[in-house]
Amino acid sequence: MLPDHGRYAYSAINARPDYRWPQGKRLAVYLALNLEHFAFGDGLGEELAPGGPQPDVLNYAWRDYGNRVGVWRLLELFEELQLPASVLVNTTLYDYCPAVMAAFRQRGDEIVAHGRTNAERQGSLPPDQERLLIDETTRTIAQHEGRAPAGWLGPWISQSWQTPDLIREAGYRYCLHWCCDDQPIWFQTRAGRLLSVPYPQEINDIPAIVVNRASATEFADMIADNFDEMRDPSQRQPLVFGIALHACIVGQPFRLRQLRRALAHIGQQRDAIWLTRPGDVAAHIESLPPGIVPGG
Repeated sequence: MLPDHGRYAYSAINARPDYRWPQGKRLAVYLALNLEHFAFGDGLGEELAPGGPQPDVLNYAWRDYGNRVGVWRLLELFEELQLPASVLVNTTLYDYCPAVMAAFRQRGDEIVAHGRTNAERQGSLPPDQERLLIDETTRTIAQHEGRAPAGWLGPWISQSWQTPDLIREAGYRYCLHWCCDDQPIWFQTRAGRLLSVPYPQEINDIPAIVVNRASATEFADMIADNFDEMRDPSQRQPLVFGIALHACIVGQPFRLRQLRRALAHIGQQRDAIWLTRPGDVAAHIESLPPGIVPGG
């Protein structure tokens, strides 16, 4: 027997009970905008190009473009196309650029916890320090938003052996770490069940563009093709399609133009799908009878 995580058992997607999203919809689509903050001259960070010795001005400034320019262009795009969004936020941004967070708050977008900063990796922390990270992140969001976040995505999608237990104990209802399914599934933790809402690692601009070097056109085509291909199987069973974006990447003008094309394609079919947020997906799953969703 190979080592196993013990969080969920195998379940074939074509052998599960059927259910529907609100208003009888079959395909749930959400936008996950990652807003991240990084230390200057220290810690982790995405790289547009191989960085030199610290301070790595090239890559730091590229990341900061997302918070100074890219995010505002994306906000304009979401408003133009009337699309809801979920903001996966590093909490140091509340101090660094509070106007950005106020703009999403005014829109009524969901705030998902994404740690303090992406300059650190959650999974490498000792348990007491990881618990402190979760607590500080939760308290900061609750202080500014008036309520604690329901969902968690660790910085760098990093988790320790204990992360599902710790976030469930902290009151979180769902996580976005795992890209193992097209439907939500229940995880087992020592504090009870925790919902895993599908989060993409292919339709995600960091792996697609920064790592695999997809062009702006190719990434937009990936979004549109993934959406079109999921429409048919979603008629047989409900599915979730998440789109993961980062302001410093798709907020660049030449990529933004192509992203607009892909999102407009989805928006033109809004009457046939559920344009939503992962927190709303989690709430709907929680309302279903026991035994419908795997792992419950």
